[in-house]
Amino acid sequence: MLEFTWWPVLFTLPLPFIFWLLPRRQTRVQRALLLPSVPANLPTASKISSTHWVTKVVAILAWVALVIAASNPRYLGEPISIPNEAREMMIAVDLSGSMETKDMQINGQQVDRLVMIKSVLEDFISRRVGDRLGLILFADTAYLQAPLTFDRETVRTLLNEAVIGLVGEQTAIGDAIGLAVKRFQRKDESNKVLVLLTDGQNTAGNISPDQALELAKDDGVTIYTIGVAADSMTVQSIFGSRQINPARELDEGMLTRLAQETGGQYFRARDRESLAQIYQLLDQLQPVEGEARKMRPQTALFMYPLTVSLLLTVLLALIAILPALWARATNRFVPNQFQEDK
Repeated sequence: MLEFTWWPVLFTLPLPFIFWLLPRRQTRVQRALLLPSVPANLPTASKISSTHWVTKVVAILAWVALVIAASNPRYLGEPISIPNEAREMMIAVDLSGSMETKDMQINGQQVDRLVMIKSVLEDFISRRVGDRLGLILFADTAYLQAPLTFDRETVRTLLNEAVIGLVGEQTAIGDAIGLAVKRFQRKDESNKVLVLLTDGQNTAGNISPDQALELAKDDGVTIYTIGVAADSMTVQSIFGSRQINPARELDEGMLTRLAQETGGQYFRARDRESLAQIYQLLDQLQPVEGEARKMRPQTALFMYPLTVSLLLTVLLALIAILPALWARATNRFVPNQFQEDK
């Protein structure tokens, strides 16, 4: 089927004919200099090109082709059904002050927990082809950085731009869950999966984790919780090096309860390898089959009438200058010369 995207442009087609029908005002031009050497009845190039019927036809065709090109014609093919199968999940990342703890390693280099999470999440997000992802950042409260979207590149960019302390220093786990539940309430057919990454316990927020848990169960949201912290860490002091437990503030009991009561699972990420294995398990989540969408292939056609208009315009220019060139070549025009009186 042929379609004109900007079809109102076609109403400009009769404009040249309207201007042609308008009454013309006769203007009398007085010659400042008479050249008796040039015959008065000799047709000039402009007179030939402007009065010949071929010129008028070419000009009309060039205008019609230009207007058709401006209306953006395109060909629409037969509708094609596209199955809509995808996972939909929100990712909530903790940005509290404790995420600065450097108890993780990447390629033998000691890094903080947020850097490690970004490193593994980047690969996880890149593999989510066809899935909808959303991003929540939380500390003193929770903020929606990216709603559920197919634009994985934007989600990954927003995650990489996140910095510790961006939304405070504490940990509002309940607010993060409540915000995810609120976003999922707008989705009828969805996995409703929340992947929550934190390294501590709930210390802030407007709702408690227990209240958020009830909201998640009522709305059918499945929570996968990931506790990010190493088992031991070597620190330097004035008394030398000593081993500490960097996971002492991690509330694994609460995170386990949030996951189990919503049908999810709690994972402990002690290093980069264990976190990568957790994401591989999340890859196995069953996608939701939504309503099939239909798409019609589109083929742009504007370049064809635009090319025709360009070629006809070039032809008009040739019609205008060729008679003059031919007359000059055959010496039909007498050159304007002034001779001084002796």
